Amino acid sequence: MTTMRFDDLKQYSDLLRARSGHHVTVRFVEPRDADALQNYFRALTTRSRYNRFLGATRELPPSVLDQFIHIGEADRFSVIATMLVDGHEIIVGEARYAFEHGSIEFGLSIDDRWQGHGIGKALLKNLECRAASFGADRLFGDTLRSNEAMIGLARKSGYAFMPSPNDWKLVRFEKPIDSDIGDIPCASWKLAAASRHLATAPLAG
Repeated sequence: MTTMRFDDLKQYSDLLRARSGHHVTVRFVEPRDADALQNYFRALTTRSRYNRFLGATRELPPSVLDQFIHIGEADRFSVIATMLVDGHEIIVGEARYAFEHGSIEFGLSIDDRWQGHGIGKALLKNLECRAASFGADRLFGDTLRSNEAMIGLARKSGYAFMPSPNDWKLVRFEKPIDSDIGDIPCASWKLAAASRHLATAPLAG
């Protein structure tokens, strides 16, 4: 599906501003982030980890961590939201998304200490830009019916709700995506969409 070049991941980084005024960088996870990402998940509260993975876990199993840090395989991608605190880059959120049959499915989490700063809303908007650049027609996710934070974020961001087809304990939220290149609000992903369009356009005979 994707024509992205993974030899220069920095070109796919975005600098966002959270509602609190903090600058947040969203970038693809790299192998060098493995320890920091694992520590991020370990530091989440038990409830936040349960909400993110729809079950009890203390950390990412090695095989799952390996999937997180190797992006693009089977059109699955992982990103982290980072901030500079006292001169050090810290992970304040993450998301993983997959492209399949014209849709993008995703899941995300925000560090408990940084919830309420608008980071989740900014990260979700960035995911919508990425979905549009891939030519997806919708973005969706499943979450526990008890996950009030994720449900509230999705509702405020204009997502529709319906029962999940996979599990009665889950609720699905989805939103149609306008993949017209000119309407993509993120400049970097508008360029990525234009590049994808050029790469897949048939050559003039």
